[in-house]
Amino acid sequence: MDIKIDNLTGPEIIELIKEHHLDMALNSPPESIHALNFDQLRRPEITFWSVWEGSELLGCGALKELNKQHGEIKSMRTATKHLRKGVAKRMLEHIIEEGKIRGYSRLSLETGSMNAFEPARRLYGSFGFEYCHPFSDYKKDPNSVFMTKVL
Repeated sequence: MDIKIDNLTGPEIIELIKEHHLDMALNSPPESIHALNFDQLRRPEITFWSVWEGSELLGCGALKELNKQHGEIKSMRTATKHLRKGVAKRMLEHIIEEGKIRGYSRLSLETGSMNAFEPARRLYGSFGFEYCHPFSDYKKDPNSVFMTKVL
């Protein structure tokens, strides 16, 4: 798997992000969707990566700098036909390593509380992420769970 910084202009990544937003809309009420749009993902405080195998897009993920010690994982997504092949695990390993390189002391994330998000919560838990209170600008929401990991 080849992970590279992505400028979010290729047709494959555009389709994957659209799929991500559609899936969020199917599984979360509108007020509880925290997925970033293309303009938000291109902000300077966000680094966005795509995961490839040859010319095939497998998935993506992003890291948002909240401050010099704290990063937030955003836009983790595996292409549907590549689920359960280790794509999300590899992307998460990459993001955690990048957080360490940047000198962050903590990585945090928000994900859904519904059953559809259980695989994501299990993955994060297997990497040592623990449930926490809302961070940054998030508010308590029954449709969201918050997780954090000390690096």
